[in-house]
Amino acid sequence: MTDTPRTSRTSHAPRASDTPGPPGTSGAPRRIGGLTVSPLALGGSVFGWTADERQSFAVLDAYTEAGGTFVDTADSYSAWAEGNSGGESETVIGRWLAARGNRDDVVIATKVGSHPDRRGLSAATIKAAAEDSLRRLGTDHIDLYYTHRDDESVEVEEIVTALDDLVRAGKVREIGASNISAERLEASLAFSAREGRARYVALQPHYSLVSRDTYEGPLRDVAARHDLATVPYYALAAGFLTGKYRPGAAPDGARAGSAAKHLETERGRRVLAALDEVAAARGTDPATVALAWLAGRPTVASVLASARAPEQLPPLLAMTEQALTERETEVLERASA
Repeated sequence: MTDTPRTSRTSHAPRASDTPGPPGTSGAPRRIGGLTVSPLALGGSVFGWTADERQSFAVLDAYTEAGGTFVDTADSYSAWAEGNSGGESETVIGRWLAARGNRDDVVIATKVGSHPDRRGLSAATIKAAAEDSLRRLGTDHIDLYYTHRDDESVEVEEIVTALDDLVRAGKVREIGASNISAERLEASLAFSAREGRARYVALQPHYSLVSRDTYEGPLRDVAARHDLATVPYYALAAGFLTGKYRPGAAPDGARAGSAAKHLETERGRRVLAALDEVAAARGTDPATVALAWLAGRPTVASVLASARAPEQLPPLLAMTEQALTERETEVLERASA
């Protein structure tokens, strides 16, 4: 990724996450605007939900000890869980950062617009939600701030201006968008360029071997044209692409329903068979192959995956050690077409 100078960015002192270091088990660093991140982003949706604070700390420790530097969350995680109200994941991450004293070594991404008390993307909501997130994270700045879901009731000019105000105030370093149409993304970028405002440097779409049409096409074209770094979510299709869910086996776990639905489609079964074939030939896991395929797609800078226990991390981190051949890529893409 190339950096685009913007007068609206507030300067920060150099930190470890700004300077690429030697590749570790998390692979060579990648650029997202002015940020340097590892190619595997650790998803925080499970923190405070299926992973309690002790388990979450163990996962975060194992991830960073392996060289990971990019942690992704949202202000709404995990409001859907019984007894939760939103903000649990940010709170756990904030406590971990305070306990480890490593804030400048980790790039923190969070999102705005879906918290039950801060829904939508009006300027007032964005600014109030940012303050809430800063408090829960126990930090004075958010490295990458995404709009979680586009709010078409608000003009892009209002959204971008509110985000730009946060960048100018030094509370946000870079901005991104998730769950947005190609048209609204293009309009947002055009406004930023025309008015000299902070611009989106990252895009977080739903994208995987069993969900290609959610990104490939006009949205990817906009990302490529404007040199946006893509960080796909649902990269493992709620666990389906790990190979955990098989025909005839009763699914279990909090995301079992979302994952197992792919077994009901011909494409899902084809993809699973293709992953098994490539993984067996390489002596690795289906999850590793699925993430390696995604990491090699055009515009993708980092791939988002979560783990609720440290032992789930190795096959995720191993994706950076796998360079798929043209034939292997063809096998996967034919199966997922």
